[in-house]
Amino acid sequence: MLKLTTALALGFTLASGAMAADYDRGASDAEIKFGIIVPLSGPLSAYGTAGTCIAAYFDMVNDRGGINGRRVTVSVQDDGYNPAKTVDQARRLVEREGVLFVAGNLGTPTNSAIHRYMNQRKVPHLFLNTGASKWDDPDNFPWTMAFTPSYAAEGRIYARYIKENMPDAKIGILYQNDDFGRDYMDAFIDQLEDESLIVSSVSYDTSAATVDSQMSTLKDSGADVFFNIASPKFAAQAIRRAGEIGWKPTQFLVSVSNAKSAVLDPAGLDHSTDIISTQYLKEPTNPAYAEDADVQAWQEFKANYFPKASEGNWWDWSCYSTAYTIEHVLKEAGEELTRENLMKVASNLDGFEAPMLLPGITVNTAADDFAPIEAMSLMKFDGENWGLFGDVIAVD
Repeated sequence: MLKLTTALALGFTLASGAMAADYDRGASDAEIKFGIIVPLSGPLSAYGTAGTCIAAYFDMVNDRGGINGRRVTVSVQDDGYNPAKTVDQARRLVEREGVLFVAGNLGTPTNSAIHRYMNQRKVPHLFLNTGASKWDDPDNFPWTMAFTPSYAAEGRIYARYIKENMPDAKIGILYQNDDFGRDYMDAFIDQLEDESLIVSSVSYDTSAATVDSQMSTLKDSGADVFFNIASPKFAAQAIRRAGEIGWKPTQFLVSVSNAKSAVLDPAGLDHSTDIISTQYLKEPTNPAYAEDADVQAWQEFKANYFPKASEGNWWDWSCYSTAYTIEHVLKEAGEELTRENLMKVASNLDGFEAPMLLPGITVNTAADDFAPIEAMSLMKFDGENWGLFGDVIAVD
């Protein structure tokens, strides 16, 4: 009888061991390690705080006990918005530092440079801060998923608005000469249907000093609508230059560059008045959200962990929503901290309410749908604040 009891006890112990935590490299009983690649230097360094914000968020998580008792270590790497450096940093994180996953990376050309690598290595490449449509391709790239709404969907929203409200528009377009710019423009033209409405389109490279000459070309074209498909530095230059040369078209500004402090303030609020853009997040500076629970939680986080944040830069508070979603995925993964299980959890988010999302907008993913957020609202800048108008628009 004693031998039988001992055997049963041993069998129970072995069974318990079989149900113990399952780890891939980058996870253990004590720690979870992941990485972020952002431009802390270079022409788009303003965006770099999106990475330091996520790291700060997990400082808060660790102070509260971590994830299921494990400390989260976040390695933030600088690529200067240079795709070659992004490759180097991805290899560093995956091969040298041995992170479990990479999340929150910023930029279309930079993430494109490591797109195939991350999938070949089968390392989750999650919740990217870029809206390129290519990220929603689970059949060919099952380890990559964005977080922000797609640029293509946003481009279609502007085209639809112009068709319905400005049918005789003469449109001038400034676009960044890469996948980021072309994603917006191709979808915009496709939705517009009548390409003859576009009287001029000019591009710029991120290595350029200014876009002054491009703005003169657009003004001279006779365009009365300006679609500004530029990253923050160049978007601000374009808005200011339009005012300086006396060009007063109706302006549409892509959402990645609608931050008040980083773009509209440098451009001049007088030049920025009446610009139309889109949003999917609550804006902390907007008096309408002064008593909002999400915004109050953000303010507490900012005061205690991220004091350098600017409430006028959307990426400084959108990262709060991204980080919260990363935390949720890690919690749901439980004791199975494998790369495969992380992707399984990330691709089964159904009506997930991440903080800072506008009412009516939730995070939804599936095995065949890697586009987490597919709704936005139009808004107009009144010289002091952005104001939403119309209904939330579902996009695809």
